Amino acid sequence: MLATIDLSLIEWSRAQFALTAIYHWLFVPLTLGLAVIMGIMETLYVLTGKDFWKRTVKFWMKLFGINFAIGVATGLILEFQFGTNWSNYSWFVGDIFGAPLAIEGIVAFFMEATFIAVMFFGWEKVGKRFHLASTWLTGIGATFSAWWILVANSWMQYPVGMEFNPETVRNEMVDFMAVAFSPVAVMKFLHTVLSSWIVGATFVIGVSSWYLLRKREKEFAVSSIKVAACVGLFATLVTMGTGDKSAYQVAQTQPMKLAAMEALYEGGTQAPLTVVGDLAIPKMLSFLATRDMNGFVPGINDILEGGYALPDGTKALSAEEKAERGRLAVEALSAFRQAKEADDAAAMQAAREQLDANIAYFGYGYIGHPEMLIPNVWLLFWAFRVMVGFGVYFIAFFALVLFLAWKKELNRFRWLQWLAIISIPCAYLASHAGWIVAEVGRQPWAIQDMLPVNAAISRLEVGTVQTTFFIFLVMFTVLLIAEIGIMLKAIRKGPEA
Repeated sequence: MLATIDLSLIEWSRAQFALTAIYHWLFVPLTLGLAVIMGIMETLYVLTGKDFWKRTVKFWMKLFGINFAIGVATGLILEFQFGTNWSNYSWFVGDIFGAPLAIEGIVAFFMEATFIAVMFFGWEKVGKRFHLASTWLTGIGATFSAWWILVANSWMQYPVGMEFNPETVRNEMVDFMAVAFSPVAVMKFLHTVLSSWIVGATFVIGVSSWYLLRKREKEFAVSSIKVAACVGLFATLVTMGTGDKSAYQVAQTQPMKLAAMEALYEGGTQAPLTVVGDLAIPKMLSFLATRDMNGFVPGINDILEGGYALPDGTKALSAEEKAERGRLAVEALSAFRQAKEADDAAAMQAAREQLDANIAYFGYGYIGHPEMLIPNVWLLFWAFRVMVGFGVYFIAFFALVLFLAWKKELNRFRWLQWLAIISIPCAYLASHAGWIVAEVGRQPWAIQDMLPVNAAISRLEVGTVQTTFFIFLVMFTVLLIAEIGIMLKAIRKGPEA
């Protein structure tokens, strides 16, 4: 069946999903980042009673609302694509993957939608403290929403808490807590949300710096910069820590992704961490991957060829061996279903035993040749360095901005104000680079080791996917241009008197 699928259908479906995800992620990090900054500012308003803080938070709230509305539109389309373009995926793991998405829609999004109305329209209708609670609960709802989305995504990277049911040919959840609170999900949530705070903080500092350049709203701008720089510096420091733990998890659960991130073809002990070119940090990759300076890190060729020792003392299987065991699992599933139709209990039992023995490699049965297991090394290598490089940059950036803000010397350095504006797209670039590492690094898997993309696809006409790709491209671009235009108009107008 899979051999009859047009490869261009797979690539166009992936491109369409990537397009939607890229546009959607332009709006999500700003929503999460602005939410916490607005919460802090309104807390200052309630504590001090100064109308200055009310005026300040209402300005950022206006930009938050513009961004939030467009983010909802792109997010809905993204979720629908699991059913339209990836129906085999939805059938195969819908019982598991659908649960966190359902919770996100019913609980988290409902929470956002409820309190955002009070936040925007309740200033003169409810008390200060109730309004403050609504602002924080809107942000918490957005963060709670991100939690369940990231739980679903983390499960694709590290599938746990399920069993395969040959009767229905579906994976079924057996441990909700293992899915909802897997270590990969927890670390991905912390890393993603905190990195979104960096985007929000950079945005606030950049916009505020524009006011300083224009010699407008000095008190508003400097106060906003102080709050944002504190949030940004905290977020960058913690993000570096969660990134380290995430890299360690990747080494344990997705060694091919780590090898591609480092363009490491031949592994070894005392492996250095490449910075760029010939510049490398001795033994650092071994330490990051194994917590041992002398630890062995497999390269791409090692993973394909197998034979090296795993942490549990066993030998790693080669790609060919995994593919053979995967084919045995696929054949056993077919035999099980045939035996069931023939009502042959003995044959069903034999097929079930063979299936259970090889189910861990089920997805490899759909891998045509070992080279398919290698993701785009060039893209991963540079995306990882863009992400880490900007992470280091933003630590220095926020620290410098915060120092000069408290010293009341921000106005002396116009170059820093221009740098703050330029840093806004840099924050988005770093954020998207992180998602490239996470998602491109998982290829060719829709679900790691369980379901490759060529088995997850819907059987559609290539022309249909191509047409909708360009429709989405135009529609999303128009929405983005509209959002930027509305935001720029609001920024030029400034805080209301």
